[in-house]
Amino acid sequence: MDLARLQQLFSGMGGGNQAPQQDQPQPDTSEKIQISSLSLLKMLKHGRAGVPMEVMGLMLGQFVDDYTITCVDVFAMPQHGTGVSVEAVDPVFQTNMLEMLLQTGRPEMVVGWYHSHPGFGCWLSGVDMNTQTSFEQLNARAVAVVVDPVQSVKGKVVIDAFRMIPGHGQLMMMAPSEPRQTTSNIGFLKKPTIQARIHGLDRHYYSLVIDWRKNDLEEQMLMNLHKKDWTTGLIVNRFEDHQKSTESMLETMVRLSKDYSARIKEEEGKTQQEIDVLNVGKVDPKRHLENDVHELMAASIIQCLGTMIDTVVF
Repeated sequence: MDLARLQQLFSGMGGGNQAPQQDQPQPDTSEKIQISSLSLLKMLKHGRAGVPMEVMGLMLGQFVDDYTITCVDVFAMPQHGTGVSVEAVDPVFQTNMLEMLLQTGRPEMVVGWYHSHPGFGCWLSGVDMNTQTSFEQLNARAVAVVVDPVQSVKGKVVIDAFRMIPGHGQLMMMAPSEPRQTTSNIGFLKKPTIQARIHGLDRHYYSLVIDWRKNDLEEQMLMNLHKKDWTTGLIVNRFEDHQKSTESMLETMVRLSKDYSARIKEEEGKTQQEIDVLNVGKVDPKRHLENDVHELMAASIIQCLGTMIDTVVF
């Protein structure tokens, strides 16, 4: 708790004769950090590679205004990590890395740091609080991002951003209150977890809202993640597997041919309306038969072509 807040509390208890306090810049509940898709992918990949150990790195971006922080890229740092903590071990590496990134057209500054909590949620431990305090001594608006690469495999990224409350270790007997001025409901859209509350959320540090913003290049990168390249079509299956799939598809085609023949006999002498009513909710053997023929021909052609190319090349 800082001195200005103490003076404000004591002046409020003393009656209404005191002079009004001057407005001072305070953290705001509408402040948020925008993390790019490239940064998120790098953090998840780095955290996943370090499981079961914690990993850490620095975030590059800029402070756009009093309410917006952007993170456009991240990079890892030399570190000493265990299963429950991680610390940087080379302070000179950051300066050298920023100089090299500047030469590659990456002039952004360090806006904070990230680290992973593999499997046990997003919160700050005692070591993390000390690390974040050292970052905030360099820049009061520095942000600590925590990502859980293990729980993120369920389909939703488990990530959160934190910042220390000034004077969190002083006068803990006083009633806790919101450490930021409330000008928007953005800061309250995400409900804190019980685990984070136990480990000091809203007592020692508070959470910032994370926003996602993508440019055209990042959208194109995300769209190409699951796209097949041209070499995928030249992969040759094992001949035993190809034979089994071909025999299974031929058996299915024989059954569909019999069903199609039986349907043609049923439709003889009936109007189109009667045929439509008769076939409601039934499988169309003609359509399935056409699809199976196309799939069988394509698989056979690719298998023969791939075998011939492999024979010539290798």
